[in-house]
Amino acid sequence: MSKRLLKSGMIVSAMTFISRMLGLVRDIVVAHLMGAGASADVFFFANKIPNFLRRLFAEGAFSQAFVPVFTEYHANGDLDKTREFIARASGTLGFIVTIVTFVGVIGSGVVTAIFGAGWFMDWLHGGPAADKFELASFLLKITFPYLWFITFVAMSGAILNTMGKFAVSSFTPVFLNISLIACALYLSPHLQEPEVGLAIGVFLGGLVQFLFQIPFLIKAKAFVRPQWGWNDPGVTRVRKLILPALFGVSVSQINLLLDTIIASFLATGSLSWLYYSDRLLEFPLGLFGIAIGTVILPALSRNHVDAKGEAFAHTMDWGVRMITLLGIPAMLGLVVLSKPMLMVLFMHGEFSFHDVTQASMSLIAFACGLLNFMMIKVLAPGYYSRQDTKTPVRYGVIAMVSNMGFNAIFAWFYGFVGLAIATSLSAFVNMALLYRGLHKKGVYQVTRKTLLIIGKHAIAGALMVSAILWQLDDMSVWLQWTSIHRSLVLASLIGLGAVVYVVSLLILGVRLKDLKAATE
Repeated sequence: MSKRLLKSGMIVSAMTFISRMLGLVRDIVVAHLMGAGASADVFFFANKIPNFLRRLFAEGAFSQAFVPVFTEYHANGDLDKTREFIARASGTLGFIVTIVTFVGVIGSGVVTAIFGAGWFMDWLHGGPAADKFELASFLLKITFPYLWFITFVAMSGAILNTMGKFAVSSFTPVFLNISLIACALYLSPHLQEPEVGLAIGVFLGGLVQFLFQIPFLIKAKAFVRPQWGWNDPGVTRVRKLILPALFGVSVSQINLLLDTIIASFLATGSLSWLYYSDRLLEFPLGLFGIAIGTVILPALSRNHVDAKGEAFAHTMDWGVRMITLLGIPAMLGLVVLSKPMLMVLFMHGEFSFHDVTQASMSLIAFACGLLNFMMIKVLAPGYYSRQDTKTPVRYGVIAMVSNMGFNAIFAWFYGFVGLAIATSLSAFVNMALLYRGLHKKGVYQVTRKTLLIIGKHAIAGALMVSAILWQLDDMSVWLQWTSIHRSLVLASLIGLGAVVYVVSLLILGVRLKDLKAATE
């Protein structure tokens, strides 16, 4: 089992790597075009709202509720019943999302007033951010339909993943990045407000992703005509699972929206600095955390259906080992190389060294919580695969309330950096509660062997950091170098860290069989 999971995880990671690399290119182009000023703040706001809803309706709660139920239909081998379930699930979801999308486009001003409260207050009283409110409301009308397209993209991806076809859904986001890059290079420069061109890129990206997956669904005999099926037995089960999951699985996204509201009251550039630092965090999170979580959910669901409790626990343990193996060096690397990475990737055009300094502080705060973010992606499927969405909701409520408290404390003293600190701390709360819940239910407990392996990962990570710091020059020296020189030095530091980490693991006795082993 673990060998197959490792192979699937590598496929998803490879496809995700391509997507994330293009995502970085996209962010570099956007940073060069708009920097971290008011225009960038408004575009990132207009892009964040539909993406938040996407993770509620699509990649987040819906997928977590849909996959376990669909797995049962698929495992039974009755193609007609499976296709009927897909038709009714897609029709019901599509009707709801169509209404939400329509309301979002018509009521974009209300949405902006809620989540950009600081800009709205300035608009009411003729303040300096009044233009931000008007522009954000307009951009939302363009970006909101992305929600409709990406909902069906996520659903088809969940279907294909359950059938073992992971590459398609992992590669699909590439088209969003291509659309945004194309619009940033060839459309935005010709517009008075370049952020409008980027918003059009979001819309086109959703459309192209939607069209791309249709042939693969046809080939898998899973492309059907959507039907309304609110009372269908399968849809009813998904509904019962999705309602609590709407909140539980998207706690981190709700926390980010709360950060957006608070950031609208802070200095211009705060939203952009948080965005760029979060984008660097999303690279390892998507490449490793989400990839591993994606491949273990169907496996856990199958184990639960087949009542294989021991295999269930072994799959969870495999996920934890992989997360620490990849997450520890990623977390430490982002912390020690925060400024060099931001300088190499974004310090061009309108993006200044001041922006690098500001964004690096929030990146360090976010990075300290990376391991927790990644671990949540493995622990949460332990509940959803067993069709238990109520327990994560309780933990989600606690984590969100904790985030509010942390925001009140840290944002007061540290501004936008405090928002990143609060998000990381709330992720730790969520992760700890998820693990404690699985442990108390007797579903999963980290094995002694896995704890020993995690300790070796930590020691290797510490040696990696020491080697990088030994060779890292002061930032005043980096400023004197050309962009090419900075890139080469950064690449050499990353290469050095990777070599030291791998060699340290080998010296400590970690072997490939430790990653493939399904038992102690």
